[in-house]
Amino acid sequence: MTEHIHSAEPTFEARLIGIRYVARDVNTYEFARPDGAPLQDVEPGAHIDIALPNGLTRQYSLISPGPMPDRYIVAVKRDPQSRGGSRFMHSELRVGQTVTITGPRNNFKLDERAGHTILIAGGIGITPIWCMIERLEQLPQASGSWSLHYSCRTRAEAAFLAELAPHPQVRLNFDDESGQVLDIAAILATSPSDAHLYCCGPAPMLAAFEAATASWPAEQKHVEYFTAKQAPALEGGFVVELKQSGKEFIIPPGKSILEVLRDGGVDVSYSCEQGICGACETRVISGVPEHRDSVLTPAEQAANNTVMICCAGSKTDRLVLDL
Repeated sequence: MTEHIHSAEPTFEARLIGIRYVARDVNTYEFARPDGAPLQDVEPGAHIDIALPNGLTRQYSLISPGPMPDRYIVAVKRDPQSRGGSRFMHSELRVGQTVTITGPRNNFKLDERAGHTILIAGGIGITPIWCMIERLEQLPQASGSWSLHYSCRTRAEAAFLAELAPHPQVRLNFDDESGQVLDIAAILATSPSDAHLYCCGPAPMLAAFEAATASWPAEQKHVEYFTAKQAPALEGGFVVELKQSGKEFIIPPGKSILEVLRDGGVDVSYSCEQGICGACETRVISGVPEHRDSVLTPAEQAANNTVMICCAGSKTDRLVLDL
């Protein structure tokens, strides 16, 4: 099993060079280096962190896969309950402005060896899924080797409809037209048992997907979360020891490991602070973490080799980390 620990991702300034309307309340945003230098390769399912001029950092899936692209493209849906990210992107960010980008990072990798790939997307969750379709169509066995089930509340909110139209293996569901949400259990009931399954969408869709795939092998099901599955562990009452520096920190109730380390002047990588992006993943030397992330698989969590320090607690009185 491959561990999720990642090497340090590049961080660089990028300029917004284009905005395009793609669906109701959904725009794509194109970013390039001011000097025109090529960017790091994009794999299907990868995302970047964008540090916005208003001080917020948000994660967005990349759209177009490929080696050394000249731009990164993300799709952003304006969220009525926005905490400031999507609202700022839609209302205030303008072509010519600069942002800071970190990444790409990938917790939603496409297995190109799969005999058949079933893609399930809801709303703006089509973003990483569309990236996978672009890649699958480049593979020799592409014809008939994948299918997409794409659901939105209304047709007007569905992005990439024109691009998806030529593909006969695309199935669309619009709640206001069909009168029902996508029936994931029915889809999987007739799917090949060796298929790889991918799902990205709102929380109710992901919950339905997890329920429908409960008996499927873990290595065949892949999920991308936009929001945390669980609340962070903030019970505290344990000690974190940093093996490399020898420092020790008491984690009090109401504080995360990340917050305490950051307040103590420890330089650690982090981004989402919800356990969904993987930026703060840290190797565990000893102790048993209480995992609350949506990045590691159940098997990886059980192995306790790494932990997301933004949201995890500890089942032992002492947790020793490779920091």
